[in-house]
Amino acid sequence: MATILAPLDSAAVPAALAPSARMLAREVRAFAYMRCMSAFGRAVPLSESGEGRTVVVIPGFLASDSTTARLRKSLEKAGFAVHGWGLGRNRGVTADILERLDARMAALGVEGPVTLVGWSLGGLIAREYAKYAPERVEKVITLGSPFSGSLRANNAWRVYERIAGHPVDRPPVAVTLPEKPVAHTIACWSARDGVVSPASARGRSGERDRAHELDCTHMAFVAHPRAIRTVAKLILD
Repeated sequence: MATILAPLDSAAVPAALAPSARMLAREVRAFAYMRCMSAFGRAVPLSESGEGRTVVVIPGFLASDSTTARLRKSLEKAGFAVHGWGLGRNRGVTADILERLDARMAALGVEGPVTLVGWSLGGLIAREYAKYAPERVEKVITLGSPFSGSLRANNAWRVYERIAGHPVDRPPVAVTLPEKPVAHTIACWSARDGVVSPASARGRSGERDRAHELDCTHMAFVAHPRAIRTVAKLILD
C-alpha cells in the first residue's frame, strides 16, 4: 500500500485549509436542486462542434453516471462522442480501479486518445489513469479535484475514509497525485467551492498545464450551464 503524500496527523491540519462552514452550508442547501439538475436537467445548447471527439466523464465520490448526465447530454448534442465511466457508483479508490477503468476504455473500442473529464474524486482518478495508460489519453480536465497540497484541505475526507475504508492519504494503489500526467492537463477550480479548497483544485505550476477559474459551487461543476459551456470550450482548446 502506497501513500499519496506523507501521512498526516488530522488533528494537526488547520481547519482553515478547507472551505468554511458557511460555504459548506451553501453547498448543502443547493445539493438537492443541483443533483436534480445534474441528472435530469435539459441539455445545454453549445456553440462548439465536437465533430466526434471522444470524451469520457468520470463522476465524483458517491456519484454515478446519472449524476453527470446533463454534462454528457449537452456534449453529445454538440457532436461529441461521450461516454460515462460505466463502473457504477464511485465509492472511492480501490486496488483495481485503474485496471477496471482500462477494461472499460478497451471495451469502448475507441481509436486514438480521448479526453477525460473528471469531477472531484473522478478528476483524481482521471489524472492517475492518464499516467497508467498515457497512450489512451490526450487531455485531462479536472473539475474541483483536490490533487494538490493536503488531502484534508476539503470537507469530504472524513466521510470518504468511513465509506472507502482507508485513510485518504493511504489508498490501496500507488499514486503521486501532484505529479502531472503526460497528457495536457487543465484544472478547473472555483472560489465558491464549498467542498474542496480552491488552492487544492487549482494546483501549482508544474502540477498541471493550465488552471481555469469557474464561478460556481462544487455541485454545479457538472450541472450549471456556464460550467458546461466552459468544459466544452476547454475540450476543444
